[in-house]
Amino acid sequence: MGALNAWVPADTYRATTNVAYASGPRQTLDIYQPAAGGEPAPVVVFYYGGNWESGARADYRFVGEALASRGFIVIIPDYRLYPDVRFPDFLSDGAQAVRWTLDHIADYDGDPRRVFLMGHSAGGYIAAMLALDDQYLCASGADPRQVRGLIGLAGPYDFLPLQARVPKLVFGFPDTPVTTQPIHFVTAAAPPALLLTGKDDDLVDPGNVPRLATRLRKDGVRVDEIVYSELGHRTLVAALAAPLRTLGPVLDDVAGFINAVSAQPVSAARTGAHARCAPNV
Repeated sequence: MGALNAWVPADTYRATTNVAYASGPRQTLDIYQPAAGGEPAPVVVFYYGGNWESGARADYRFVGEALASRGFIVIIPDYRLYPDVRFPDFLSDGAQAVRWTLDHIADYDGDPRRVFLMGHSAGGYIAAMLALDDQYLCASGADPRQVRGLIGLAGPYDFLPLQARVPKLVFGFPDTPVTTQPIHFVTAAAPPALLLTGKDDDLVDPGNVPRLATRLRKDGVRVDEIVYSELGHRTLVAALAAPLRTLGPVLDDVAGFINAVSAQPVSAARTGAHARCAPNV
């Protein structure tokens, strides 16, 4: 990550760092804006990976720069990690970061009506759970209908039975409930999704993508599904960095999805759903 960040161009973005979205030491976020201001822009909340036990927002400056260089406002939050917390505490943190974004992003030239949740690996899981299971955003006081899209990079969306040691500890093995799985919460009210994976991913089963994509399509939800033949788990997100964009068109595909979905009206299924928290948002 340090090597990728060392090559980040300095003239394509503005950064505001270490902003608190809640009271804990890991409940802070960084904001990336395009170098030149302008009309209110689409917003991306990006959750990094790390097996729910590692990671830091500062390591992903290259992601903030990449998306800001395409005209988007980017939020990269930290969140609490194992062993300090287990499921679902990091989802509560992620939801609070979304609530902060909806409340404050207009002050940073962002459009709160066009907020996309994006994540890589364990962060892709967080993004998918928040986009598909309303309870976390509802509990934070955020309106789930303001999430315009989901962008998952090599995320685990349907990964029972658990196999690896840390996920077993994080998700309460052997009594892991099905409600830990994003695919369990798919409905017609789900937001449009862009699901990306690398054919050579040896950490998260690439089969997570077609399984979630199939379920979304069955319910009539727009889903764009891309498998990069030359990319693996780490190079999928690394391809966003300026010196590695020739590895694959990940940034082009993400930007194209955001722009396309932003230009379309929100589906009636999405705007009419979420009755269980509508009185509170």
